[in-house]
Amino acid sequence: MFHYYVYQMKKINIWKTVAIVSLVIIVTIGGIYLYNDGLFRRDYELNDELGGNIFPSAILSIATTDTVVIKPAGNHYLGNPKSGFIIRMKSGRANSKVRITLGKTPYFEKSVSEFVLEESGTVYQIFPDVIWNYNALKNNIQAAPVSVSVEVEVNGTSLGQKVRTFSVRSINECLLAYLDSKQQFHDTGIFFAAYVNEEHPMIDKLLREALNTRIVNRFVGYQSDKPGSVDKQVYVLWNVLQKRNFKYSSVSTSSLSSNVAFSQRVRTLDDALESSQINCVDGSVLFASLLRAINLDPILVRMPGHMFVGYYLDKYHKKKDFLETTMIGDVNLDDFFPDEKLDSTIVGKSQNEMSRITFEKSKQYANNLFEKNLNGIRTHQRFYMYLEISREVRRYIQPIGK
Repeated sequence: MFHYYVYQMKKINIWKTVAIVSLVIIVTIGGIYLYNDGLFRRDYELNDELGGNIFPSAILSIATTDTVVIKPAGNHYLGNPKSGFIIRMKSGRANSKVRITLGKTPYFEKSVSEFVLEESGTVYQIFPDVIWNYNALKNNIQAAPVSVSVEVEVNGTSLGQKVRTFSVRSINECLLAYLDSKQQFHDTGIFFAAYVNEEHPMIDKLLREALNTRIVNRFVGYQSDKPGSVDKQVYVLWNVLQKRNFKYSSVSTSSLSSNVAFSQRVRTLDDALESSQINCVDGSVLFASLLRAINLDPILVRMPGHMFVGYYLDKYHKKKDFLETTMIGDVNLDDFFPDEKLDSTIVGKSQNEMSRITFEKSKQYANNLFEKNLNGIRTHQRFYMYLEISREVRRYIQPIGK
């Protein structure tokens, strides 16, 4: 009897052990399933590639194109990288369904985006849809903070809401370059083309003022075979800007403090005409706008700390010339040519004679500058740029206006 009792107890203990082990296995498998399905994980991130900065000029200039200037740093991404916002998360089981809700702000409306993560155990970068308020972006003239909220659901289960504060930069800030999440440098100088605005309503008024000088009877672009035709058209644009009493203003720094994104302040055509002030960049994009308007092909040339404008002298782009636009303003020519003491030779000259002298000297100065920096331009060194504002560029970057 005693032995039978012991035997029964052993059977009970074995079954208990089996039950416990089975329960542990079931719980473990269930836990792994739930973990991989994302129900217990809250590891998604709300991020971006520009250090928490939103550049309205970059958004507006590519809004109607298929251009992706700020490209994803990894291979596994979903959505449209033009949105700027990134949801980084690791997928659980294959073909998981993700739903992202972006909250409303003064700069964009509420939006809902859905994606399928086809691969399991993979880190994805997801770019949700953003319904931008383009007028709010265009009218943002000073950097402002904005709280961006996002909620992520995986297979119908919420992973919670996250909020991050971004800085919406001024419309006048042009993104020069950025370092991506892998610390690789990306030049985004092409965004300068956004400030070249050949379609601005004020362009026609400026061209009428130029024609009223009678230096040229009409603007024919590259259609005339007469020697000096292009140069004459360019000079009259120079002349009319000088008559508007533009002054040189060195204001170019922005309030941006970032180790990731680099920017420069640029006056829009409206700002430049209203204030009659230009720095090297303002003058270059303004002059390029006028050149484009009369069907001449302009070039923006940039080097660290400076920019000037160029133009092709023929439709085949075999010859080109350059202008130092800061000399449009009331300048001391001796500052540019200290060895020649030019200011002592221009006493008593008429306004038109002075205009022609500064135009020719501007070309001389800019051409010399181009030759000195040719190596940096050709080898694409950091913050060097040779940007033709062509039809091809307009396929990627549109004028932002204001």
